[in-house]
Amino acid sequence: MRRLFPVVSLLAAACATTPQQPQSPPATAPLTPSEHVHSGLIGLTASELVAHLGAPALQVREGSGLKMQFRSKYCVVDAYLYPPANGQGLTRVTHSDARLPSGADTDQAACISAVEATK
Repeated sequence: MRRLFPVVSLLAAACATTPQQPQSPPATAPLTPSEHVHSGLIGLTASELVAHLGAPALQVREGSGLKMQFRSKYCVVDAYLYPPANGQGLTRVTHSDARLPSGADTDQAACISAVEATK
């Protein structure tokens, strides 16, 4: 029993540490590359989008909107274009997505680079 006492004392002392204070998260999170690219596609017309990414693999009209899909071997970029609220003028990108061929979300910046490389 005397031999176990020092070992038990050391184990008990190790468990009695004071907890560290949690670190507070940063006030604002930095933008990821995909958010920068995403905002860069917003506002582009169909012709500007084609100049940037090449010919679309698919175009689908849905009412007054247009979905343009651009593909590489690794991923797919979908761009959604709609006319201005007043109905006058060119359709422009209002939203875009990037995904893997499996359908899982992926980094938009990397995907756009891959699509541009196949242009």
